[in-house]
Amino acid sequence: MRFGRTLQSSIYAPWKPNYIDYAKLKKLLRENESSDIDAQAWTEEEESRYVEELVNVQLEKVNAFQADTSKRLREQTSGCEGRMNRLVSSSDAEDTGQGPGKQSSQDEGDVLRSTLVKLDEITKEVNELEKYSRINFTGFLKAAKKHDRRRGSKYRVRPLLQVRLAALPFNSEDYSPLLYRADMLHHQAFRNVFVFWVHPENILEVKTYILRRLPVLVYNPQTSKIIESGQSDPSITSLYFDNSQFALYDNKVSRGPGASSLRLRWFGHLGEKPEIFFEKKTVDGNGDSEETRFPIKEKYVKSFITGEYKLEKTVKKLRERQGSDDDDVTQLKNSIEDIQSFIKDNDLQPMLRANYTRTAFQIPGDDRVRISLDTDMAFIREDSLDSDRPCRNPEEWHRKEIDEAEMEFPFSAIRQGEISRFPFALLEIRVRDGATKRTNEWVEDLMSSHLVKEAPKFSKFVHGIAQLFEDYVNSFPFWLGDIETDIRRDPEAAFQQEQEKKAKKAEDEQTVGSFLGGKSTSPFTAAVGSPVGKSGAASAKRHSSVETNPEDLDSDRESAQSGEHTLARAGGMRSFLPSFSSSKYARAHRRGSVRLPPGVREPGPLIKDAGPVRVEPKVWLANQRTFVKWQHIAVLLGSLSLGLYNAAGESNNVARVLAVVYTLVAAFAGAWGWWQYVVRSRMIRERSGKDFDNIIGPIIVCVGLVVALCLNFGFKYSTAATKSDRIGLVNQVSGGFGAGIDTLELINMDAIRQDL
Repeated sequence: MRFGRTLQSSIYAPWKPNYIDYAKLKKLLRENESSDIDAQAWTEEEESRYVEELVNVQLEKVNAFQADTSKRLREQTSGCEGRMNRLVSSSDAEDTGQGPGKQSSQDEGDVLRSTLVKLDEITKEVNELEKYSRINFTGFLKAAKKHDRRRGSKYRVRPLLQVRLAALPFNSEDYSPLLYRADMLHHQAFRNVFVFWVHPENILEVKTYILRRLPVLVYNPQTSKIIESGQSDPSITSLYFDNSQFALYDNKVSRGPGASSLRLRWFGHLGEKPEIFFEKKTVDGNGDSEETRFPIKEKYVKSFITGEYKLEKTVKKLRERQGSDDDDVTQLKNSIEDIQSFIKDNDLQPMLRANYTRTAFQIPGDDRVRISLDTDMAFIREDSLDSDRPCRNPEEWHRKEIDEAEMEFPFSAIRQGEISRFPFALLEIRVRDGATKRTNEWVEDLMSSHLVKEAPKFSKFVHGIAQLFEDYVNSFPFWLGDIETDIRRDPEAAFQQEQEKKAKKAEDEQTVGSFLGGKSTSPFTAAVGSPVGKSGAASAKRHSSVETNPEDLDSDRESAQSGEHTLARAGGMRSFLPSFSSSKYARAHRRGSVRLPPGVREPGPLIKDAGPVRVEPKVWLANQRTFVKWQHIAVLLGSLSLGLYNAAGESNNVARVLAVVYTLVAAFAGAWGWWQYVVRSRMIRERSGKDFDNIIGPIIVCVGLVVALCLNFGFKYSTAATKSDRIGLVNQVSGGFGAGIDTLELINMDAIRQDL
């Protein structure tokens, strides 16, 4: 069926003008003209007009109607809540005798009946709104695909549409509080299942978080010796069935009553002769599922699908082993007949292969919490719809080239267009009702963390069909638009969203509780120090009858944050100024004395401090070792100063002064070590809560040594420079005196020659 007909048959009459105008988009695209002509005549102006109509006109129209309708339904729900509250209040007043009943029983019955009728209308419109969102979402994807197919050589509109769809909320499932409560009641006695996507960068962190609470569940059928050798989990292959009209897919996407799926499933490769299971799952209108399952050998699969073989041998062996009247025999026979008739009535054939590696986490024998993580997931076409180029040989029940070659992820040999690799890992959490509060806490922390993205109602079968058979189906699941987006989230933003979601959930539960006349739930309180403290506190204030001072909440939050900041920088400011210590004693000392209320006195000595003082020897020895280290430093500095003083002559005053400085530093180090030894010994005996660290002494010693060394270098450099200047002056003087002597000698020689 073409999508235009599907859209016309899915329109809810009162909302008809607000659906996507698919015919107008096709007219703007000039689909009826030949591709050669319109490819030449298609102009940029026509492209702009089409994009304007698709993205700005049609998309905005659908989104605005969805938002207005959701708001109207919420307001109607609030009106029903008010009427129900008035009925409950009047009934309570009559029962307790605190007020006269102004309304008669007949009037109350009329109000109750009208309210219930209104609630039924709200429920119906919510369901219609869900269908409205889905069919329009599919229409936009179809229109973009049709455009890119015809104009893709020059223009592509799907990337722009994907961005706009991700920014608008109309394509996200939104349940009213009443439907949410109804779903909770329907599933109260059953296991709760939650599905999430995990980004590849977060897989290791998720595994680490789970392994701290749950062990890995070993379901490998091989021997324990092989498992202990470090072999990884085998891959799981699921072969899903459907017909050429994809009736099972359409029924499952629309969540119609009796939606069923059928698959073959096995572990590892078929060459290893694994046990194969036929599995059928049916979901009724209330969301409850029923599963039918039985094992089958590989050689019987083809004949079973065609109806030639009904597993008579298997039934006969079980009957001989357990008796003809055994319940297991009857159940197996009924399961075989049910699945075989289901295949025949719906003309089913293998359509899709899903291959993935599963890691399961569960405490053996305890099924309160079971978690599975599916990685390396790939979907492969297994159909033979195209008779000219079938993906699977119509005479076979599976693609033999994949199983005989034992292909594994990423299946590089599969042709493009026949495979779709899922970009994320799939996390499935099953929590059985009755699990302890402690178990629920860490599970909820994982589900609300930034490591996972919630994917409600996700189905491998639906996703694979939607990805690989896009041209054959007319409806798509909501999560398809999020596949190409980055699901990683900032931890702080994820925490804020989760706090807001919990506050909204508490409000919804309180609203629905008033419908049913039940006890109100406790208001939600945001976590202390959370980035959404204000919004959470505001939400709690709306639902609580006790007034809360916002300033008190802010002060608590600021004190908690400042305390964390002080601890984080404990190694910084405290290292230079001990008064900034973050210890309990230092914080109490800075806080000062507390004014106690009348009749309250300060507590005396603690019980742990009573009795004789018992201190471990290593504490005393540590104090003594510190004292010995200080004396060692004093002896070294004293020896240095003594040697320097003796080596300096009587005229070397600089060396003598520095020797005196080193002697003073050595004396201070010895005195400081002795004083700290005495002080700390007293603190140990008194079990003092004060800080034992004191960095003043080491700073003084280090600064003194650095100053002395700098002065020593400076004086030596100055002395050397002065000495060099003197040597140069002497050389100049001695050079001039020698030249004068030579001149006198020459004059004397001339005088002697004249006399002769």
